[in-house]
Amino acid sequence: MLKGISPVVSPDLLKALAEMGHGDEIVISDAHFPAHDLGKDCAYVLRADGLGADRILAGIAPLFELDQYVKAPVIMMAAVPGDTLDPEIERKYRTALGYAAEIERMERFAFYERAKKAYAIVLTGETGKYGNIILKKGVTPVS
Repeated sequence: MLKGISPVVSPDLLKALAEMGHGDEIVISDAHFPAHDLGKDCAYVLRADGLGADRILAGIAPLFELDQYVKAPVIMMAAVPGDTLDPEIERKYRTALGYAAEIERMERFAFYERAKKAYAIVLTGETGKYGNIILKKGVTPVS
């Protein structure tokens, strides 16, 4: 364990976050996401079984700068036509990230295509419907 780093951030996840560069993307997925199929070309497919995606998001938020040079550095999967979103999922993700700006919604299969190009996918135990989110890494400010 390291001081100041959430215990939900595994050593492999910490390594992936450190390796990511400006513009790289990470998918924090729900338990139903086809991560191992879609992530064949990703640098990492990591498992966080038993943890809700909001816990992973809260764990990485202090370590991860969102890209300030794009309109929406946070993307979530849109509901399939005829289905509905659970607003609680977005609310808890916003709270976990401390994020109040725009969240882009992306059609399911377009989201899958984008996920294939992600640097990493973290498959969580999240069971909320459409509980998939992509974060685009920004530039860490120099203090």
